[in-house]
Amino acid sequence: MFNSETLFDLAGKKVRTDEINQLMGGTGFWDNQEKAQELVDELRRLNLTIKPLSELSSFEEDLSALLELSEEDDSDETLTEIKELLDEVSPKLDDVELQALMGEPEDGCNAYVTVQAGEGGTDSSDWAEMLLRMYLRWSERRGFKAEILERSDAEEAGIRNAAIGIKGDYAYGYLKGETGNHRLIRISPFDSAGRRHTSFAAIDVTPELDDNVEIDINWDQDVREDTYRASGAGGQHVNKTDSAIRLTHLPTNVVVQCQSQRSQHKNRASARKMLTAKLHQIEMEKKDAELSARRGQKSKIGFGGDTVRNYVLHPEQYVKDARTGLKVGTPQPVLDGDLDAFLEAFLRDNMSG
Repeated sequence: MFNSETLFDLAGKKVRTDEINQLMGGTGFWDNQEKAQELVDELRRLNLTIKPLSELSSFEEDLSALLELSEEDDSDETLTEIKELLDEVSPKLDDVELQALMGEPEDGCNAYVTVQAGEGGTDSSDWAEMLLRMYLRWSERRGFKAEILERSDAEEAGIRNAAIGIKGDYAYGYLKGETGNHRLIRISPFDSAGRRHTSFAAIDVTPELDDNVEIDINWDQDVREDTYRASGAGGQHVNKTDSAIRLTHLPTNVVVQCQSQRSQHKNRASARKMLTAKLHQIEMEKKDAELSARRGQKSKIGFGGDTVRNYVLHPEQYVKDARTGLKVGTPQPVLDGDLDAFLEAFLRDNMSG
């Protein structure tokens, strides 16, 4: 039998939560910004784990009671209840175990997902839109809230690029391994000769940082702001004002765009949050690369890096992760958002590695 109190130290987490709350209520908490932010991040992670751990503890009490009852009850009714309870608790235990693998401060954050069509013309643009739909469907399956922040349609079909914000517990932790190139092999619906084409699209995932996380950005000198008219669905929904915002960080050439709101002010605020998150991610990856170099390890590749996954629709049909080796023979459910097996395999493989 599992024991959430000892395996995951529920009691210790509750004590630590009380300690941090007392510190946050004290005077001068924010005098040391870096230390304060570390405690805020720790508290967020603790709060995300305490609820499911409490549920597991409750399950344990119910299971113990049923096991005692089964010793006195000769009927199959109690055994059926035990089986039903175990079936119910198993996925919850898996979720808690996965959360334990996501121990970085930003893992519990919401996520920004950027999709960029690669070379390959219309096929790559269509593939980029298929990936956009895949992540939106994944968010829906998990009960997360997803919002398209920016979308640039290609001329014939699909998209040139898009950005979505995904809000949900551990959204970034689950999706962080998706960064890199995704490759599609299929018979092109845009090729009159019916030939097989290979298409690429790049995914970039960054955490949505708390408002009190400060990144040193000179907004006046280092960031160029452009406004443009947001694309719409047509008719009365077309945005007739230049409310969309594009920000370019000149020192790094990082570009973000937002057009989800009719208000230019709201789009600017969202774009600034996205830019801050991307620059923070770049700094974290630099530190990771330096640390990996000292350890003689290969660091994580950023946007447009190594191939993450191959989606093959012809002549065979399968999806295979290039890092973990996980392979499934039915691509359509994956393209419909059934990504959890790949996300979890990456987390477990990354931890064991």
